[in-house]
Amino acid sequence: MSEIIKLDHIYQYNDRMNQETLHPLVSVIDFSNTPPTQRARYSYGFYAVFLKEVKCGDLMYGRNYYDYQDGTMVFTAPGQVVGVDNNGEIIQPKGWVLLFHLDLIKGTTLGRNIKNYSFFSYEVYEALHLSEQERHIVIDCLKNIELELHRGIDKHSKMLIVSNIELLLNYSLRFYDRQFITRENVNKDTLTKFEKIMNDYFQSDKPLTIGLPSVQYCADQLHLSANYLGDLIKKETGKTAQEHIQLYLIDTAKEKVFDTSKSISEIAYELGFKYPQHFTRLFKKCVGVSPNEYRMQGSVS
Repeated sequence: MSEIIKLDHIYQYNDRMNQETLHPLVSVIDFSNTPPTQRARYSYGFYAVFLKEVKCGDLMYGRNYYDYQDGTMVFTAPGQVVGVDNNGEIIQPKGWVLLFHLDLIKGTTLGRNIKNYSFFSYEVYEALHLSEQERHIVIDCLKNIELELHRGIDKHSKMLIVSNIELLLNYSLRFYDRQFITRENVNKDTLTKFEKIMNDYFQSDKPLTIGLPSVQYCADQLHLSANYLGDLIKKETGKTAQEHIQLYLIDTAKEKVFDTSKSISEIAYELGFKYPQHFTRLFKKCVGVSPNEYRMQGSVS
C-alpha cells in the first residue's frame, strides 16, 4: 500500500495540480487544465467535492447497473483518506474539483449546517451519479465560484462564494434524494437485510457480549457507511435507523416480558442494557406503561 500524502492547505493541492492559488481557503479546478499525474492516496485538511466526468460503463450497484452515467460526485470531509494506490500509471484526470476550508464557512449559515450534509461521510462506492441535466447544474455552480475567484477578493467575495457552495450542496441533497428513489428495489433489499440483521442479533448472545445494537454495527454488516444507511432508511420509511432499531428492540422486549420465569432485570441484560432502569425508562416511554405493568396486563387478559 502506497503512502498517504497529507495536504493540510489548499495551496498544496493547487501546487500539485500546477494551478494558481486565487484564494487561500477555496479553489475550483477543471482537471482538463491540469497536467497528467500519477495515482495517489491523500488525506485532506479541507472539504473536497469531486465531479468525475466518466461513463460508469458496466459498473454495478447491488445487482443493477448505475442508473445515471453522465457524471459521478464524491464528497470528502477533512481527515478522510481518498484516492487509490500508485501503480506507476500516468493518468489525465477528467472532471472538476471544489476545495474549501472550514475557516471559509465559519460564522456562516453553511458553517452551522455543514454536518447536515451527511454525504460527506459516505463511502466512495456510495457516490452520487448524475444525469446530463444534473451534471450541467453542478458545473454551472462550479463556474460561478470560479468566476468569483477570478474577480479578486473584496468584501462581497466570501458571501457570494459561500452562497454558491451552499447552493451546490443543496442541489446535491436533491440529487441524492432522486438517487434513493430511482434505486427503490435495491433499497428495499437493503431494508430486508437490515431487518434480518436485527433478528439475528437478538437471537444470538451479542446483546450480552456487545450490548445494544448500533447503526454503525448494522451498516458494517451491510458494507455501507452509517450515514448512508441512515439516510436510505429515512428516505424509504420516514423513520431513522436508530428509531427502527428501537422499535425492533421494544417488540422483542414485549415478547420477553411475558416470560415470568425471568425478572425484568434479567430481560434487560439479555437485551443488551447495562442498567435495568434504562430499559424500564425506554419501555415506558415507547409503550406507555412499565415492563412490570405490561406483564400484568398480559396475565389479566
